Amino acid sequence: MKEIKTEDAIGSVLCHDITEIVKDQRKGPRFKKGHIIKEEDIEVLLNLGKEHLYVFEKDETMIHENDAAEILCNLCFNEYMKKSAISEGKIELTSTIDGLFKVNREELFKVNSFGKMMIATRQGNVPVKKGDKLAGMRIIPLVIEKEKMQQIQEKVQKPILKIMPYQIKTAGIITTGSEVYKGRIKDTFTPVIVEKLKEYGVEVTYHSLSLDDHEMTTSKINEALKQGVDLVLCTGGMSVDPDDKTPLAIKNTGAKIISYGAPVLPGAMFLLSYKGDVPIVGLPGCVMYSKRTVFDLILPRIMADDKVSAEDKSAIESALENLKAVKDKESATAEELKTAMDEVMNKFHKISEQMYQQAQAAQGAEAQDAGYDQGSNAGNGDDNVVDADFTEVDDK
Repeated sequence: MKEIKTEDAIGSVLCHDITEIVKDQRKGPRFKKGHIIKEEDIEVLLNLGKEHLYVFEKDETMIHENDAAEILCNLCFNEYMKKSAISEGKIELTSTIDGLFKVNREELFKVNSFGKMMIATRQGNVPVKKGDKLAGMRIIPLVIEKEKMQQIQEKVQKPILKIMPYQIKTAGIITTGSEVYKGRIKDTFTPVIVEKLKEYGVEVTYHSLSLDDHEMTTSKINEALKQGVDLVLCTGGMSVDPDDKTPLAIKNTGAKIISYGAPVLPGAMFLLSYKGDVPIVGLPGCVMYSKRTVFDLILPRIMADDKVSAEDKSAIESALENLKAVKDKESATAEELKTAMDEVMNKFHKISEQMYQQAQAAQGAEAQDAGYDQGSNAGNGDDNVVDADFTEVDDK
């Protein structure tokens, strides 16, 4: 690549796109890379403010921006993605399906901290629709060292991006609350859940009401599971009031409790568990009242069967067992209890961080008018909020 005066460029080959911007009309390449400059092009180029041009001069140690963009694209490209044509040194990826968009943040950081190159993506762990833009990538200079691009390919574990198709097709809903079961008030919770599931094409094939009785609710959950639903949702009964029995009912099915409590408002009392491969979810009352809650952040991951890893679950379970052992010690000191609780919180950090990142991504008009769930006090100091005494039953 070499720089020459525009007037002297007739017959030379452009080594990058020349962009034209016309206010309120267009922005795009007027001349493309590889264009052989003709005499009639000179006036146009000068009108575009191009008094000097970069033209091709072979250098085996350097890579052009278009070729480098292809390399960056290959680090990201995955199933269910479509690649755009290269324009002005940039490639964009779009989704070919509705699904959950995932970003390997560590690998993305490696690229964006390596210098002279960038990959911009939308937030990870969010739903995308067919045709949505996912990412764009390019190098910063016009050409880059071939060796540097080779190094980033060796450094990064690919693909950086992934789209997970939705897997859940059917759901069962257990609506808890003695006031609803006895007909004192109308069930306004279930219709909200049904509408949210419709957005993902999920059919509700089981629905039942339950008293605020953990044995009845457990029985209803098991009934739904026997009917072969892909997902069970329990509405209400999630706080620390004496009549709120849903967490105990879910635990007594033998489900593995992944998280009881979420660092998101509205929705701090959210519960996520699995019985085998079937998610069983406890939904606090705010899901009925507020337009957007923790449920809307987690639902896309549930729909795509994006589970917490076995390693994460094992680490959490181990930390909970250790906490229980410390609590059972008559001689346990306050410092020992604090250390054990800190260990539990650290193990929950990965799950909580993902929820928080989704909450950040979802902030906007919808989140602003959602309000707080006045019935779910996230600051309550009751030890029952995090039930570290849950005894998990193997679902063999």
